[in-house]
Amino acid sequence: MLTVTTKDSANNIFSEIANEKNTPSGNIDVLDVGQAAVRSAWWNFFLKRLFDIYASFTALLILAPILILIAVLIRLETRGSPLFSQTRWGKDGKKITVYKFRSMRSETCDPSGVIQTVENDPRITFLGGILRKTNLDELPQLFNVLRGDMSLVGPRCHAIGMLAGGMLYEELVPAYHRRHSMRPGLTGLAQMRGLRGPTDRPAKARARINADLYYIDNFSFWFDLKIIFGTIVSELRGGNGF
Repeated sequence: MLTVTTKDSANNIFSEIANEKNTPSGNIDVLDVGQAAVRSAWWNFFLKRLFDIYASFTALLILAPILILIAVLIRLETRGSPLFSQTRWGKDGKKITVYKFRSMRSETCDPSGVIQTVENDPRITFLGGILRKTNLDELPQLFNVLRGDMSLVGPRCHAIGMLAGGMLYEELVPAYHRRHSMRPGLTGLAQMRGLRGPTDRPAKARARINADLYYIDNFSFWFDLKIIFGTIVSELRGGNGF
């Protein structure tokens, strides 16, 4: 279940930045690669992975009827697979395939992730709007967590080539790939703080990366639990997704 760093440079950019020194960008504090692992006790990572496996497996078992029902409803509403897959950045810069329930018409889906979703996006179906508002569209990512591609908590899992303020994240924030020193998460500090939706302004993107790097710098299993609790509270208050 452990994530293994690939040697293929086409699938792994992490080795290219492993020896870089801190490069400040605006007011974002960046980290040397692997610094979080040095600062945090090994048992934090052990408990984190153990909790990921237990929670994702249990949730998949309990939610199985709901997952099947959602898949059937999506298939009844529109043609095409009820699942949508996309290549995204994983731990150590490895490319991973992430799954979601399809919330758009099949012919309008963007596997590249370059075209960001906006409010009242005409591509979103009626059921898809409900799934996105309630974040039920992300339930299939529990399989990614169980498999070890993702974690329940971590930096948001970004699509390859994702834009922020019309620029590649890598161009906007030089320290961007340092956030990939940990597994991407279903939720994270940025999401708990309400930093969601399209990154149409550079300031929004920098704020999210800042939150990701703060999380990595201060990681602990207890911090993960607080973020999970904070996310639940945020969602119960209505969230801000669309």
